[in-house]
Amino acid sequence: MRWFFDMVSPARPPIVSDAVLRDVAAIAALHAASFRRGWSDDEIEGMLLDRSVVAHRAAIGSNFAGFVISRMAADEAEILSVAVAQRYRGRSVARTLLRHHLGRLAALGVHAVFLEVDEGNAPAIKLYRRSGFVEVGRREGYYMNTGGKPAAALVLRRNLV
Repeated sequence: MRWFFDMVSPARPPIVSDAVLRDVAAIAALHAASFRRGWSDDEIEGMLLDRSVVAHRAAIGSNFAGFVISRMAADEAEILSVAVAQRYRGRSVARTLLRHHLGRLAALGVHAVFLEVDEGNAPAIKLYRRSGFVEVGRREGYYMNTGGKPAAALVLRRNLV
């Protein structure tokens, strides 16, 4: 019944907040559903306890909708992962998460943000390009697709200052 309510109710904007330890299981489940090799609860817990990691969560109502996690080093950061639950894709959750996250990184003194994305992930590439990221490199054969065929990772960068 919840899916019906989501379909007919007006779209609610996602609420973004810091990810905390109580989010570990939700982040792990979404990461596993979104990527070929999911992160374990222990890996995510370790990241959330790491002072160099910045993590945000998005919720729509009381539902966990997505997350973004970065690691900082000096005045740079790398986005390690972004994922949005299937039922909330296409509702600006990733864009809202990314905008909030980049603002927080800038406030922490980060000048440049990097990430890697599968060359075949058109929705993610579109999001990142619209958010000001530009391609600065390419890693051939970095990702192994489900069919066993390797795909390149595009290395993207966005300056925050």
